[in-house]
Formats: sequence, structure tokens, C-alpha cells
Amino acid sequence: MYRVGFTPWDGHPQPTSLRDLVEGNDSPALPAATALDIGCGTGDASIYLAQHGWQVTGVDFVPRALAKARTKAQARQVSVNFVRADVTRLSSAGVGTGFALIVDNGCLHNLTDKDRDAYVREVSAVAAPHARLLIGGLDPGEQFGVQGITRAEIERRFTPAWTLLSSGDAPEMERFGKGHYSLLQPRDT
Repeated sequence: MYRVGFTPWDGHPQPTSLRDLVEGNDSPALPAATALDIGCGTGDASIYLAQHGWQVTGVDFVPRALAKARTKAQARQVSVNFVRADVTRLSSAGVGTGFALIVDNGCLHNLTDKDRDAYVREVSAVAAPHARLLIGGLDPGEQFGVQGITRAEIERRFTPAWTLLSSGDAPEMERFGKGHYSLLQPRDT
């Protein structure tokens, strides 16, 4: 879709769930630390996080998306480490570890079942012990070409290694269909 220039997900408002974590609306803001933006696309969430003091690594598999992300970050005068990598192989891609915040605005819901298993393994491998993982996705059947994922599936796939802290609707995704978010944290080991 990047080749033909049709990227309807680009330039959307930042999810309320992400703004609440970063800016602390109803609860204290997370202290800025290291963040990983999975499936970062053209970098909107990565840039937002960097503008709020986070050290951000944005990961995507599409070179054209990463080129646009770098251009946007430079224009906004923020530093983001954009890396071309497969989200099912993060630990071997050298993106780093110990991320305090991991953001996924519509990556997991596009993966196959096999890739979803690898995604969970890889996200778990790069997360800090008390990280927050924020996943936004569409319900199955909401958008042509998107497999979709339910909140229940996210919780099932990440249990028992992760705890679901909260979940809810994502009104920012309504132009694509019914969307939701899940916020998780690794369980103490």
C-alpha cells in the first residue's frame, strides 16, 4: 500500500490510551524512558513519544515507510532510531532490550496465528521487567484485508507471562471499524 501511496492509517490522532500513559490524564504519567514502536509505519507514534522525552526505537519492515518516518522526524527536529526489522524476530534484529514502553498501533492484528506466537515471544524478550505494552487493534471482520484480533485473544496469548492492566474501546480507529486497546505488564518472575 505504501507503493501506491494509500496509507489511510497515517496521520491519525494519537490514541487516547497512549496519550493517557505519556501525559497522565487520569493517573500519573509514565516517566520518560526507552520506548519501542512496533510496526511504526511513517513514525507518528514514535515522533509523539520523542517529543515527550522518550528515547524511541521505531520498527517496521517496509523501507518506504521508514524513509517517510525519518523525514517526518527530521522535520519535527526529534531523534528516533528507525530500524527495518521483522517483529517476529526482534531479538535477532538488534533493536535492543529493556524497553519500558512498547506500543503497537495496529501491527499484531495483521499477523497470522503462527506469527502472533512469535510476536509474543519477541515482545517478551525485549521488554523491561515492569514494562507497559499498549496494543491497539481492530476486531475481526472490521476492515477488509485485516485479520483483526479480539481483546480476549490478546489476553490469552500473553497469559501467563503478562497481566492485563486495562482494556477498552479505541474511538480513534472508528474510521476503520470497531477498535480496541489492551494495556499489559509482565508478571513478576
